[in-house]
Amino acid sequence: MHKINQTLLSSSLLLASTHVFALNFDAEDEKLGLYPENSMALTTGQSCTESCAADSPGQMFWYFNKEKIVVKKWFWDADSTDENMAVKDLPPLIWVGAEGVVTDAVLTENGKQVQASGSQDMSLRLAPKIATNLSYWNDSTLQFFSQRSVRIRGNWSNEALDFAGKTSKYTQPLWITAHTIWPEDYKIDLLGQLKPLQKEESLKSLVQFENGGAKSAYESRLLWAKNALPTENEPRQLAGKAVIGFLLNGAQGDDDEAHGGHFAVVTGRMEHSGDYSRWLVNNFYNLASNSEKGIIAAVTPMDKYLADLNSGQSYYRPSYMLVAVLKTYKVPTQFQAAINKTFTHFYRNDLVYEHSRNNCAGISIDALRALGWNIPTRGVESLLKATAAYFYVSATEMSLSKGRAIYDYLNTETTRLFPAVTFDAIGEDLLLGANQWSSKLYTDHNPTTPFTRQIGEDIEAIYFVRIPQIPSSRAFGLAPVYSFDQYMHQAPADRSQWKIIPTTPNPLPEALKDGAALKLASPSLLPLPVAAVLIFIMGGLAWIRRKLLKRSAAN
Repeated sequence: MHKINQTLLSSSLLLASTHVFALNFDAEDEKLGLYPENSMALTTGQSCTESCAADSPGQMFWYFNKEKIVVKKWFWDADSTDENMAVKDLPPLIWVGAEGVVTDAVLTENGKQVQASGSQDMSLRLAPKIATNLSYWNDSTLQFFSQRSVRIRGNWSNEALDFAGKTSKYTQPLWITAHTIWPEDYKIDLLGQLKPLQKEESLKSLVQFENGGAKSAYESRLLWAKNALPTENEPRQLAGKAVIGFLLNGAQGDDDEAHGGHFAVVTGRMEHSGDYSRWLVNNFYNLASNSEKGIIAAVTPMDKYLADLNSGQSYYRPSYMLVAVLKTYKVPTQFQAAINKTFTHFYRNDLVYEHSRNNCAGISIDALRALGWNIPTRGVESLLKATAAYFYVSATEMSLSKGRAIYDYLNTETTRLFPAVTFDAIGEDLLLGANQWSSKLYTDHNPTTPFTRQIGEDIEAIYFVRIPQIPSSRAFGLAPVYSFDQYMHQAPADRSQWKIIPTTPNPLPEALKDGAALKLASPSLLPLPVAAVLIFIMGGLAWIRRKLLKRSAAN
């Protein structure tokens, strides 16, 4: 014990003698998304009071009871900030998950320490694995991260025991507990050459490349640009400009209820390095259940969304992103302001998540359409197929509610149902409109809106980004499906063989409901088209019965 303390103390003295570690150990000092430093304050749901977020719903803090979040500073004057900073309507909260950040760091080969420029090593601990989480860091994860510099979100300590067993504090952190580890080479290539879609290519083919690209190389590809190609001496002038992005996550490899993938809209600003770890992801998940990975619906930084050790999407499926770079902040500001209000209603339970009728894709594309982006719809799967599926599932599962559920899936407009179709519809319209929305000839003959005209005026570049899965103990994921038929083909034919990860309910306590909380209206267990079919069948049977009775009487 004496030897351990002596070693620990020696390391502490070395740390204290070096210059300041390259740390940003206060999440409120970050430029997150469109917002400047010092506009948000670090807290937890449990600690936050009326004084730290007077205009935020109290229900919100219950969902983030012990979680690290940043909220709008109550004393901050938005009107004194430049209009381009887009801070007049901050999110109700941003879920950061940890108290600070280490950048430009390297993990030692054994994964026990973190090295950063100009500092002594710091011991590394990993946030504990959530018991219900099926995947976690293993040797393949360490090998992946040890080959590159990383950005770490974590909690830290600068305490150590001296020879007498007393706790001492030092000016440098001694160890960090990492909640998120992000590969810093995952960036937008601002010097990349223009590579538009070829005749044989489509956004769908990019997503489905190598069965979804879970094991593919990371890729940043410039699909469209307004200006001439950049050179090494004259890079395309995109740094500092606003972005709105569309993020699609693929199918999970070991959850047969998750072949549809996930969808979210992203806002932020382009950094000189092409780094997008601090862009904000507007992530809608079901608040009424506890995610097995600890996911909570929230506005959250990209690094946490993709690379949190428990909840990070990149640990269990590949992802794809379309990024529109814009010369002003007007479009992403309008979207973020609108979706911030949606989150406020979401936490109050005025807006309820439902997998078929109101999921991540539906909520997101509804917000874009409400702003004036008339993204073309693609119809429903098939009313006939929905009606047939209702009878089949109700009979085989002995459940009218399950029959109604499959009916709703097949009878929901597909850009609101399937994340991959949402991504494809938005991307196709964005690429089509990039050259047209600002054209007078186009607008004279086609209806546009102020929102789409603003995109047309501001659009400077469109990137496609392929983000492979981070190796771990989890099975590799696949491309997301684009239809119900594809879903049934990708999942095991025998439903009893499906791998399903159970969740537990997480209802908002009655005491926190303020009269505005709603439930998504429960539809009738017997849809009208199904009722019509039943009436037709019953009418036909009655007609046949009358005919038989008449024939019998005649005889």
